[in-house]
Amino acid sequence: MKKFDYFKPKTLEEALALFAKYGEKAKLIAGGTDVIVMIKQKTISPDVLISLQGIPGLNEIKCNGSLTIGPMVTHRAIEKSEAIRKHFSALTDAADFLGSIQIRNVATIGGNICTAAPSADTATPLLVLGTQVRIKSLKEERTIPIEEFFKGPGKTVLKASEMVKELLIPKLLPNTGSAYYKLQRRLALDLPILGVSVLISLDKNKVACSDMLCTASPISSILHKMEEDQIVCKEVRIALGVAAPTPLRAVKAEALLRGKKLSDELLEEVAATASKEAQPRDSIRGEAWYRRDMIKVLVKRMAMKSIERVIQPEETIFPERLW
Repeated sequence: MKKFDYFKPKTLEEALALFAKYGEKAKLIAGGTDVIVMIKQKTISPDVLISLQGIPGLNEIKCNGSLTIGPMVTHRAIEKSEAIRKHFSALTDAADFLGSIQIRNVATIGGNICTAAPSADTATPLLVLGTQVRIKSLKEERTIPIEEFFKGPGKTVLKASEMVKELLIPKLLPNTGSAYYKLQRRLALDLPILGVSVLISLDKNKVACSDMLCTASPISSILHKMEEDQIVCKEVRIALGVAAPTPLRAVKAEALLRGKKLSDELLEEVAATASKEAQPRDSIRGEAWYRRDMIKVLVKRMAMKSIERVIQPEETIFPERLW
């Protein structure tokens, strides 16, 4: 492995000054689960590594209706955060799926999005949660929607000497639920064949079919009851991972559901539309046709799981029923 200089600044300003000084010769390192691997594989060859470990404020989670996450927050910290689990469940789902506990203890959310892999687990939950990315350099600071952050596999909008300072998630509408599912060949320590996140806001949280969610009632029966109760979807966001060169919002599918009464037929149409919006490719983990077919399945399942989290937020979730 190539030799490099290693700096461990004590403040954000010191880190940014070093980054500005060394420019393209330098690489920021957070948890190191991606950067060190890429150095060993000779994918990157920095002369300087600048550690963000120990810099005050970068590893904080702040939840006061809205949510602020520092780039050095680990996936384990996200997984264990009760506030995130309760209000921003899709992000907890993603953290639960990512790697092993040992990896989650060191891998950071900032590193996960800055690596910009199409398979990044946290990318699609952040998309459906309406995340804003605050970017900082030594001389300036800017904030952009996360939809604008990813530019291609391994590519982001970050300019030389810029870093992600924090992720900002706005307060969600009342009666909102979200969910993420990672389709993989095995149940742990695997990259996704497909990642699907859905967020749904309903016009009411008490519906007559709530008891059916604790039973083995088919999805179609539950949705039929919701249709009778005239439950309306006030807001919806659908995001797909490993379905395009960058994480993708299925905006046409969202438009079909937004403001409409929930029904089994409508969710089927929404899922099919999301599948058509995807741009999957064949890879060693899955062929494009399979990814398209599974988008149809998983969009509907994650929509139902999001609805379940609105109706019974304090109850145990039974994901196997949705299978």
